[in-house]
Amino acid sequence: MNEGFIVCRCEEVTVKQLEDAYLSGAITSRQLKMKTRATMGACQGRVCRQLVNLWLSKKDYRADKGVEPLSYRTPIRLVTFGELAGEE
Repeated sequence: MNEGFIVCRCEEVTVKQLEDAYLSGAITSRQLKMKTRATMGACQGRVCRQLVNLWLSKKDYRADKGVEPLSYRTPIRLVTFGELAGEE
């Protein structure tokens, strides 16, 4: 992947940032998340979680073995477009 490729659109985390975090000791997906904020944006990892895990598995296929995988976070309460528009 290109170093400028954006892995997490919500937090604008690039492959270069993942690489830098990995080289500084963040060797699991959870550590990468804490170091770079990847998967912590508005989508809560629904879009980028798989990319982060794929990137990490290509770096070291043993990295996340036996470690709790990153989870999805659901919104507190689902809101319809009608509610956002003020319709009832």
